[in-house]
This record gives sequence, C-alpha cells and structure tokens, in this order.
Amino acid sequence: MTAYLLRRLLAAIPLLVAVSLVVFVLTRSVPGDPVDAMLGEKATPQVREEIRRKHGLDRPILVQYAIYMKGLLLRGDLGVSYVRKNQPIAEEIRRRLPATIELTLAAMILSILGGVLFGVLAAVKKGSFWDYASMLAALIGVSVPVFWLGLLLMLAFGGAFASGGNLDPSFDIERPTGFALVDTLVAGEPRMFLDALRRLVLPALALATIPMAMIARITRSSMLEVLGSDYVRTARAKGLDSEAVVMRHALRNALVPIVTLVGLEFGYLLGGAVLTETVFDWPGMGTYIMSSVSNRDYLAIQGAVMMLCLVFVAVNLLVDVIYAFVDPRIRYGPA
Repeated sequence: MTAYLLRRLLAAIPLLVAVSLVVFVLTRSVPGDPVDAMLGEKATPQVREEIRRKHGLDRPILVQYAIYMKGLLLRGDLGVSYVRKNQPIAEEIRRRLPATIELTLAAMILSILGGVLFGVLAAVKKGSFWDYASMLAALIGVSVPVFWLGLLLMLAFGGAFASGGNLDPSFDIERPTGFALVDTLVAGEPRMFLDALRRLVLPALALATIPMAMIARITRSSMLEVLGSDYVRTARAKGLDSEAVVMRHALRNALVPIVTLVGLEFGYLLGGAVLTETVFDWPGMGTYIMSSVSNRDYLAIQGAVMMLCLVFVAVNLLVDVIYAFVDPRIRYGPA
C-alpha cells in the first residue's frame, strides 16, 4: 500500500504541472488586457507600459510561465493579485478555500445519503412505484441546471433559509479554521451555528442534486447485480432477515462502484461550486475565480485552479485507499 501511495503521489506531480501549463496558456488567450482592469482604459501609455513591465506582462508567454513555475516550485509562491492591491494569492486562497470545502462536503454528504437511500429503495422495490419514482427523480435531477435550481430554491425557501454569505456579517468571532460550522461551535455560539447552518442548506442542496441522482442510478444498478448473486440467494434460503441480507451482504459488496463515482463526483462538485457560489454569493473559491476572470487576474485564476486540482487529486487518492477497506479482495501490491 505504501509503495502504491508513493507512485500515485509521484504521478500527481506531472499532472499538476500539465494543468498549470494549460491554465496559464488559456488564461492569456482570453481577449482583453489585465492592465485595463488595473488602471482603466484612460491611463497614459507610459503608465500602462510601466505596469506591464512591473508584472512581467511584456515578456514572452513561455518566459512568464518559467518565472511563475520557478517561484511556485522553489518558494511555493503563487504570486500577488494584479487588481487586489497586490494581495498575496496564497492568503486569499487560504481564506476562501475552507468555505468551498465546507459547501462541497455538505453537498457530498447529502448526495451520498440521498443517492444510496433512493438507489437501494429502487433496487429492493424493483418494478414498483418507488422504483419508477426514484429513477424519475434521478432523471430530473441530472437534467436540471445548478444555477436555475439555485434560483428556484431561493425563490421558494428564501424566507426560511438565509442566503448571501456563509455567516451573518454582524457576527464577530475568531475564525481559526475558516469553516463556519466548526468555528461557531468552537466559539460556543449556538445562535451563530444555526445561522451558518441555515445559510448552508440551500446551496448544498442545489449543488448536491446532480451527484445525488448519479449515485442513485449507480446504486440501483449495482444493487440489482448483487441481489441476483448466488450468495445472496443462499443467505435468503438460510432464513436471514431481509434487512440483514440487503444491508450487511448486498450493500457492502455493491459499494465499490459507488465509491468510485463518489470520487469522480467530488470533482464535479468542486467545479459546480463556481456557479453555486455565484448564485448564493458564497464566499469561496467559486466567487473568487469568477471575479478573477472578469478582472483578467491571471495569477489569481492560475492559483485557484491549481489548488482545486490539488484537492481533487488528494480526494481521488483517498478513494483508492478506501477501496481496500470496502472490499477486502482489493490489495495494492507492487507493480
């Protein structure tokens, strides 16, 4: 297992380098000039040229990339923002990343609980009303755009669940972790905790809809395959309780494809958080990326995408480790 983990970590290095190169080139291929966002279009040519030289924007793109990667690899420096008063990008990511992870984890928990529940129900009640209703709901869930669903949720439940930020701005507490739910609990403020929870419900539900539908469909398919296995029929023939057969024998053996999908859907949630955070004004990486794109803040976009890619790689590595615990038949030996 240790050798396998080391191989995966080493393989992640060229992947991250490739991502950095692709994002670097694409951001600079977008029409527009970041100097316009910094100074406006009425700045004199002399001032514009000075700013361009200061940030290295007058150099060839490959030279800019080499300078960026040198700072990143040698010092872990993500650079400074062009338009946010030279604010270090790493500091901004450190402040915003916990909010995105909190939203993503909440959506992932809802997706797993709802998807597995509906999938198992549809498989056990195959051909019944519950089967057709669950799969119809899954089909609708896959088809509904996240931003449109978010707007509908705000219109329908905006009075019961607060929106706009992950915590009321009037609350003044220490934020050691950046996770609103954790920080309010640590501060011993139940009123703040409930406020943070109310603000989390709608964006997490909107973000969880598509992954929940996908997990429900995969769970149903996997459960139907396992329920038709010989050992399940043997367990039923021995007189085991139906609930024990489904939960203890069938569900555990059906978990491997579900775990695989959960790892993949986590990446979708990170990407979908951009739209969800924009709709609900959630102070995470999504709103940071959107504002950076509109301002053509190249280094901010680069750093944010690199960090999300790193989180995605780490989650997929964790999923591979979980395989061995879910299915004892899976072992990672030497290549």
